[in-house]
Amino acid sequence: MRFQGRIIRADNLKLMARLPEECCDLIYVDPPFCTGKEQTQGDGRHKFADYWPGGLQAYLEFLQPRLERMHRLLKPTGSLYVHLDWRAVHYVKVRLDEIFGADHFLNEIVWSYRTGGLSKRWFARKHDTILLYARRAGKHKFKVQRAGAFRTDGMNYDEQGRPYKQTRAGRLYFHPDGPALTDVWEIPFLSTVSLERTGYPTQKPEALLERIIQASSEPGDLVADFFCGSGTTPAVARRLGRRWLACDISAAAVRLTQSRVRQEKTLV
Repeated sequence: MRFQGRIIRADNLKLMARLPEECCDLIYVDPPFCTGKEQTQGDGRHKFADYWPGGLQAYLEFLQPRLERMHRLLKPTGSLYVHLDWRAVHYVKVRLDEIFGADHFLNEIVWSYRTGGLSKRWFARKHDTILLYARRAGKHKFKVQRAGAFRTDGMNYDEQGRPYKQTRAGRLYFHPDGPALTDVWEIPFLSTVSLERTGYPTQKPEALLERIIQASSEPGDLVADFFCGSGTTPAVARRLGRRWLACDISAAAVRLTQSRVRQEKTLV
């Protein structure tokens, strides 16, 4: 299944049934969150219903067969990122443990964004959760990501001005690219005036997908998103030199993704 990129309007369950086994290197999905609301942008151009008449149980019954097919589509070296929030993430993790095996769970990533209104009745809910599973833990692709700066208060400095710690084994220098990232990611949410804004509700920032794609895939790998929405995943995948497969049941989402991908230039 060699192609550079493809966007398909379809029920993702039916599409995944037609795809060959072990064809994807990386899958990221940002499904509905079971909010019980209609998600809409302020301008009203893009919206989708996140209603589940049967409540949480109906939502889980919708999601489970899709997660099972994602497991089938992953290569032995592949990984799955499932993006959720507090409403359903704990229930979905139990299902994913059953599908992948608890030993193949890698991370509960907390995306902290801090923006939006505050609550007077509980601590403000300012994070999403991304569950990371490997098809086969230990064989999965992963590249440590680094960002930020080390704390150097009180450090020694060598002849070139580089900070270091003095240990029994000698001088310990910091990595030149900064500290290794942990499972808590401080990435700003898209502001209402961000140039990335497309008008699609629940759009995620490109910085979030850049981190995921760079950590768990290599140039030329196939990155799939079966709830592609505004098209952030395929746009970033194309820019980073990955092949991509995107799917959404919404015609508006597919048109938006097509337009967005056409504007991206491959940098790798």
